[in-house]
Amino acid sequence: MPTVNDIHCFLQTLAPEDMAEDWDHVGLLCGRSDREVRRILVALDPFRAACEEAKDRDCQLLLTHHAAIWELNAVNDQTEQGRCLLFLIENGIAALNAHTNLDVAPGGVNDCLAAKLGLEEIHVIHPAGTDAQGRPYGLLRGGTVPETAAADFVQQVKTALRCPGVRYVDGGRPVCRVAVGGGGCSGALQEVADAGYDTFVTADCKYNAFHDAQALGVTLIDAGHFETENPVCAWLAEKVAAAFPDVEVFLSQRHGDCIKFA
Repeated sequence: MPTVNDIHCFLQTLAPEDMAEDWDHVGLLCGRSDREVRRILVALDPFRAACEEAKDRDCQLLLTHHAAIWELNAVNDQTEQGRCLLFLIENGIAALNAHTNLDVAPGGVNDCLAAKLGLEEIHVIHPAGTDAQGRPYGLLRGGTVPETAAADFVQQVKTALRCPGVRYVDGGRPVCRVAVGGGGCSGALQEVADAGYDTFVTADCKYNAFHDAQALGVTLIDAGHFETENPVCAWLAEKVAAAFPDVEVFLSQRHGDCIKFA
């Protein structure tokens, strides 16, 4: 059977860790690298529901996008993050993740988001470099859709990502050229506008961002952090399952967005 380290090495072929931001926490953050892996749970976050599901499914590895350790000074039961880590450690479950490296990697978070929204001619906006296979990588993706009214495209986004609700501002132009950045990428709004996109799908937008987008003539759609990044989990599970056919790979059925709309 493969080990945690084998899975870790494979993950780096998908999203090399040298692509990650310097401030990020990526890789094996919890557990033994030499432990054999028979079952893996894939989830966006290493939160309580995912940790408990990994135990209930008898998984040796929890593979996530977001990190299990984040601004943590101690591993104890005084914080929720500490309690989750203790739970994983006490149950012999390793925690492995790819975060900002998976955001920018070919095929990763933003390629999955662009594909989920039905974009065509998907490409990297302002590549940061090329990977070992010569493919461009970078944070944002751009593409095209058949020309449609902003309100109609918003509904398409809501349906495709199964959003309980979205926030948006109409930029005053038909939707045709669309940029996407899963998670909190609204800081790239000016970059998107300068590159000639009429629509930007992202998450975690601040109040002023909507006013700035309207002034720039960009339809800005905040579709939620979980909803814009979660599509990568199915892609990640599929890749790992294909590379390790003797390992059972599960996509989390319990972890979801805790944010509700009244």
